[in-house]
Amino acid sequence: MSAGLGHDSAAAPFERTTTRRRSRFNLRAKAVSLYSILTALSILYLLPLYWMISTSLKETGREMVIPPQWIPSPVVWSNYVDVFEQVTLTLYIRNSLTITLTATIFGVLTASLAGYGFARTKFPGRDFFFYCCIASLMLPEIVTLIPEFILFRQIGWLNSFLPLIVPWSLAGSSFAVFLYRQYCLTIPLELDEAARVDGAGTFRIWWTIILPLSKAVLATMAILGFIHHWNEFLRPLVYLGRPELRTLALGLRAFRGEYQLAWNYMMAVALIMLAPILILFFLAQRQFVQGIAMTGIKG
Repeated sequence: MSAGLGHDSAAAPFERTTTRRRSRFNLRAKAVSLYSILTALSILYLLPLYWMISTSLKETGREMVIPPQWIPSPVVWSNYVDVFEQVTLTLYIRNSLTITLTATIFGVLTASLAGYGFARTKFPGRDFFFYCCIASLMLPEIVTLIPEFILFRQIGWLNSFLPLIVPWSLAGSSFAVFLYRQYCLTIPLELDEAARVDGAGTFRIWWTIILPLSKAVLATMAILGFIHHWNEFLRPLVYLGRPELRTLALGLRAFRGEYQLAWNYMMAVALIMLAPILILFFLAQRQFVQGIAMTGIKG
């Protein structure tokens, strides 16, 4: 009996070691499987981008050959030069930057001020107005387009950048207001109270205390706003009738003829249009992820 006990006690460490090894092997197998699936999905999602790059470097007329030519031969780098010669692409880029940067900068500031007011101050009807702000998110933009057009036509803003800048510069993004309001709720109220003891007013508290603590959510709002204004097509099409006011999104239509589409030139312009968004996201991806993660649903 003692011999049996000794055998069991000697086998126990071996069994535990075997169990740990089997557990580590299973974890590694799951990790390898997960990364393999994610890699396959990443390649699948990157295929359209690769096709866009490949098409932009092809000769005219060879974009839609069968079977598909994934590697262009020859590689025509001059397509990127030709698009600037065929249309006033520099002017379109400048117009897009003017609208996007102005609307984004002022939109982020005013949306943060409105969100701060909803989160940190008390005034009659605060909750009602905030619920109205949230309710406006359920309205499709196309529903408000006709009333907006009639209003801007009556005040003489057609064929100008004002309809694309002013509404967004006055806290026009309800989602940005909501996002900042939720973030403000996570900041302790003791900071406001200490600042008021020192004689700071509401505006100064927002500017000197709350904004510096909100870099992550401000970066998130700026990225979302930049993408929205940079890619917007419908409203510039409606409000910007003169050719010299066109944005880069509208400039893509210049390569669509009556009988033929210049796919290589369109893909080249599309990549030029995509480049600022990719650069902005990669430079601010940490702040973007942090801003989304830290913005809870408190309140």
